[in-house]
Amino acid sequence: MNTTPVTSGPSGDTVVVTRVADRQWHALDDDLVAGRGHAEQRPDGRLFVTIDAWHDAAFDRLAEAMPTDLPAPLYTLVDEADTELTAGWRRAGFTVRRREREYVVPTDPRVTGLGAVLPPPGVTIVPAAEADETMLRAVDRAIRDEVEASVGWRSMPAEVNPRPEDGTAAGPSVYAVAAAPDRYLGLIRVERVKRPRIGLVAVRAGERRRGIARALLAHALGTLHRSGTAAAWAEVHESGRAASALFEGIGARSAGSNLELVR
Repeated sequence: MNTTPVTSGPSGDTVVVTRVADRQWHALDDDLVAGRGHAEQRPDGRLFVTIDAWHDAAFDRLAEAMPTDLPAPLYTLVDEADTELTAGWRRAGFTVRRREREYVVPTDPRVTGLGAVLPPPGVTIVPAAEADETMLRAVDRAIRDEVEASVGWRSMPAEVNPRPEDGTAAGPSVYAVAAAPDRYLGLIRVERVKRPRIGLVAVRAGERRRGIARALLAHALGTLHRSGTAAAWAEVHESGRAASALFEGIGARSAGSNLELVR
């Protein structure tokens, strides 16, 4: 535990930042908690920080103190509509790394129009938890290599990168795949932590424009619908026109945008 004081805050008293646990900090203003900071390492190895503060002085002090205890680079995610929070992170030296559009995606096939969508000839959809892990890791690695050779895998959303030691897919439990007789051609990742999130829809470069992505979406959304889930969430990079068109074409509605910031 350590403490670092600074004279600031609406009361004019000293704001003291204390590290209360590993990667957790409190800002005290006149002995009252005026803000909390937290750092979390995501599966891809990147370190994300968050601050919940009652006033700017507490936020700024936390944003100043936390990086002294943490290795660079640091990342954070904010709702682009929250201009006050974005300004606070900018004051702390963070800059915009990527912008994502967030979508609410209906699951009802009568709304999405995906009820009659089938995979192309010779392709079958293997449900989540039933994929062969060796073949899943092979298609995951192939797609990562293709992305790395173009825009770079680190341009992908923070939540998409489930990277254990060997850098490939974490396991079959959250992935459904499009399978040919000898290999997997594409995959869809659906996480169900706080709300169903479509973290990734990806198809091998040589297999695109065959309807595989739509078939994967039809399967995943249909599965959610049958389980009683009315909507899922998805994020699309601002440059991802094809992905935006795919989601908008099945009735997804924009729910704002997020910024990933980095220092």
